[in-house]
Amino acid sequence: MPIFGTTILSFIPGWSAEGGRFAIEKTAEYGFDMLEVCLPSSLDFDAKTVKKQLDNRGITGRLTLNIPVDCHVPVYPEKATALLKAALDKVAEMDGDFLGGVLHSAIARFTGQPCTVAERLIVQQVFTEVAAYARDRNIIIAPEPINRYESYVFTAAEEVLEMIDEIGVDNIGLHLDTFHMNIEEPNFYDPVIIAGKSLKHLHITESDRGMLGEGNVHWDDLFRGLAEINYQGPLVLENFSSEIKELVGPTSLWRPSKYNSEDLAKGSLAFMQEMVKKWYNK
Repeated sequence: MPIFGTTILSFIPGWSAEGGRFAIEKTAEYGFDMLEVCLPSSLDFDAKTVKKQLDNRGITGRLTLNIPVDCHVPVYPEKATALLKAALDKVAEMDGDFLGGVLHSAIARFTGQPCTVAERLIVQQVFTEVAAYARDRNIIIAPEPINRYESYVFTAAEEVLEMIDEIGVDNIGLHLDTFHMNIEEPNFYDPVIIAGKSLKHLHITESDRGMLGEGNVHWDDLFRGLAEINYQGPLVLENFSSEIKELVGPTSLWRPSKYNSEDLAKGSLAFMQEMVKKWYNK
């Protein structure tokens, strides 16, 4: 069965040692198996201490990273490479085997034009070098395509899968997110099937970032595909409540949420569990 996870953003607006302890406690209390930690771009993160805290609460952890503007891969490949390698060192310190997130470009960094052949080549060269570094540490890296309003580099599953084929290594995977899929993909089934074993991480998010099952995401199509490829990786809840004021601007939560963060997390976890039961037991 897949692993039921959530992100720190269900509880706190960004990583801090104190906030992290709170997020770990709530993740375990609400019944999740895993917590995804989105690393700060400063990489001010005590991986070994966090690993102990996770172990003490009986949950696992995974790290992700969103590339900052000053490391936008097509423009600053050397800085991006150094940051990605440093993030992989944090994964290794946590005895982890995965780094996901928006690893290919800075969010909301645009040129006003589609990604060029030259830019894609730069991105490919960076991932080739970073994948080799990750392989030495037994780590999989998985870039997350995001929607056109947040990036112009990788916006759909097929673009990441094409790069994986071109590089030809088995430790680059795909990190999908249903919020972005709802905008960029033709449906929720085909990208999962096409990805197959390359799908390594999945953000589970409703079309309005609210309670799962109350928006426009075609959940049956998604979970039918996941069951067909026998996906056993994490299903990571990534929805947001305006109760966490610091997230209102970054996530464009201009209208008040219907649910507080606790009800949103618990209700969405129950929905994920029900969908897995429905489709994986067929």
